[in-house]
Amino acid sequence: MSKDEYLENHTFDELKVGQQAGLSRTLSKEDIDLFAVMSGDVNPAHLDEVYANNTIFQGIIGHGMWPGALISTVLGTVLPGPGTIYLSQSLRFEKPVRIGDTVHVSVTVREKRDDKPIVTMDCECRNDLGEMLVSGKAVVLAPTEKVRKRRAELPEVHFRYHDRYRELIDSCASLDPLRTAVVHPVQAHGIKAIAQAMEENLISPVLVGPKARIRAAAEEAGVDISGCELIDAEHSHAAAEEAVRLAASGRVQALMKGALHTDELLSALVASAGGLRTERRISHAYVMDVPNYHKPLIITDAAINIAPTLDIKADICRNAIGLWRIMAGNEGMRPRVAVLSAVETVNARMQSTLDAAALCKMADRGQIEHAVIDGPLGLDAAISRQSADNKGITSEVAGDADILIAPDIEAGNMIAKQLTFLGNSDAAGLVLGARVPVILTSRSDNLRTRLMSIALAVQVAEARKTGALV
Repeated sequence: MSKDEYLENHTFDELKVGQQAGLSRTLSKEDIDLFAVMSGDVNPAHLDEVYANNTIFQGIIGHGMWPGALISTVLGTVLPGPGTIYLSQSLRFEKPVRIGDTVHVSVTVREKRDDKPIVTMDCECRNDLGEMLVSGKAVVLAPTEKVRKRRAELPEVHFRYHDRYRELIDSCASLDPLRTAVVHPVQAHGIKAIAQAMEENLISPVLVGPKARIRAAAEEAGVDISGCELIDAEHSHAAAEEAVRLAASGRVQALMKGALHTDELLSALVASAGGLRTERRISHAYVMDVPNYHKPLIITDAAINIAPTLDIKADICRNAIGLWRIMAGNEGMRPRVAVLSAVETVNARMQSTLDAAALCKMADRGQIEHAVIDGPLGLDAAISRQSADNKGITSEVAGDADILIAPDIEAGNMIAKQLTFLGNSDAAGLVLGARVPVILTSRSDNLRTRLMSIALAVQVAEARKTGALV
C-alpha cells in the first residue's frame, strides 16, 4: 500500500518549532471555474477575458482565496494534519496568480502555547521565481491524538460550460408552436413531456391513439388534456397510420413517437402514399450535449439503418449536415464530419474504412456539400486533439468533430448510449430525410431530453417552411 494513500497527522506533542510542510499546484482555467462554481464568486476579473484585459492585471487572474484554500489543505491534511481545527487566519495578497502559474505553499510551526494545544503557523505561497504571492499566519487547535486514515477518493468533476438545453429551448421562443401528431401517447411520462412542451410554447399536440388509454395516462400524470385534440385509433399500428395521414395532408407539421415501437411508426411513414418521403434515405440523428465536449455533437445513425451501404451513408451525411446547419443558423458555416471506424488507415478487409475514404472523395467532388469530411477516424481521434496528435494525424476534423458518422447501427447506438448513461450526456433524437421532422424518443429518455428533441423539430420544421438550409 502506497504511503500517499494515507493521511497521518502530527500531534501537538510531536510538533517542533520550525517544522515545515507544503505542496505545489499549477492554476488552470478549470480550477478558476470550479472555484467560481463552489464559491459563487463570479467576479469578471476571473472569468471574463475581455473585461480582465482592461484591468490593472491585464488578463484573467485566479481568485485570491484559491492559494488560501491550498494553505488550508496543507494544514488539514499534512501539518498538523487530520484533526486540526482552524481558529484564525490572516492573509496578505502581494501578487496575483495567473493561469499556468505554479504555486508553492509552505506552512511552518512558529509558536506553541504552553497551556493549550494551540499552534501559530507561518504561511507562504510563492511562484517559481520565488516571488511572494500570499503571506500570513494561521492559528490552529492541533490534534492531541494520533490519526492515520485512508485518503478519501474524490469524485471526478466534469464541466458543463453551457446550458445547451436552455439555449435550444430559448431559440424557439420567437417561433409558432409546432402542430404535432403524438402517436399512441398512453404512458404518463410521455403525457408529462407533452404538457411541459406546451408550457414552453413548443408544440400544439394532436393526440392520436386509444382515447380511453390516453385519458387514463393523463389522469395518472395529473395533466389536463381537455384543450388538446384527440383522434381515436384502436391500437398503435392504426395510430401510426392515422398520424402519417395527418402529416401527409398538412394537418400537422411533425410526428412524435409515443409508446409504440419505432418500426411501427417508421413503417407507416415509409409506406405512406401521401408523399412524406423525399429523394433521400430516412436516417436518425442524436444531438448530444456532452458535459466535457466543447460543443454539441451529432451522432448518426443509431436507430434506423442497420448496416448502411455507401449510398445510404452519403444520405446519412447529407441529413446530418443539413441538421447541423439549421442549428448553426449560418449558411456559410461548414460542419466537421468524422466518418468513424476502428482504425485511421484504409484497409481492404474493413468495409467501414473503404466507405469512409469514398465519402471523403464524394465531398471533394461536390457529391456531398457544405461540410468538411474526414475518415476513417477512430472515435478517440475524432474528438480528442491530443489523441490525433499522438497518432500523427493531420486533419481539419480530428479532435474537433461536429458530426460522427457511425459505421453501423450497433456502433452508433452504443456510442450514444454510453455517452448518455456513463457520460451524463443529453441526447435529443430526430428522424431526418422525410418531409416532416419525426421526434423519436426512447422510453428511457428523461424530460429534458424529450424537450430538446421537440425543440429541434421546431427548428427543422421552420427551416423547411422558410426554405432555409435544407
